[in-house]
Amino acid sequence: MRLKSALLVLASSATLAGCGTGLNIFNRDAPDEMAVSRQAPLAVPPDFALTPPTPGAPRPQEPTASQQALEALFGGPAARSGVETSALLKAGEAEPGIRSAVGDAQTNTVNKGVVTRDIIAAPSGDGREARAVIPG
Repeated sequence: MRLKSALLVLASSATLAGCGTGLNIFNRDAPDEMAVSRQAPLAVPPDFALTPPTPGAPRPQEPTASQQALEALFGGPAARSGVETSALLKAGEAEPGIRSAVGDAQTNTVNKGVVTRDIIAAPSGDGREARAVIPG
């Protein structure tokens, strides 16, 4: 019985202490209700001949999906370096149909054989250990 009454007194004093302002540990910074002011009502802007959007039309302020993909992949337009600019100037303009002519049956290609492949695949070095092999 004494334990129940002690717990009841302890619980009620803790509850009462949360409401009071006597101890500094329970003080909170409460907002000042007198400092609240009213905001001006929203004003309706004049009509600028705006038309409602048509259903299903793309939003004019957002880029297209392909523009978003290019932006995500390449980060937008970047300034070219001096070396890149000079290389592009020396290369000149490409023919307009170059991509479609590459796989064309009338495009002449040169088979350079396995020698060129072996030269490209050779390990880099100063050539001291190089040797010539004549296929027989």
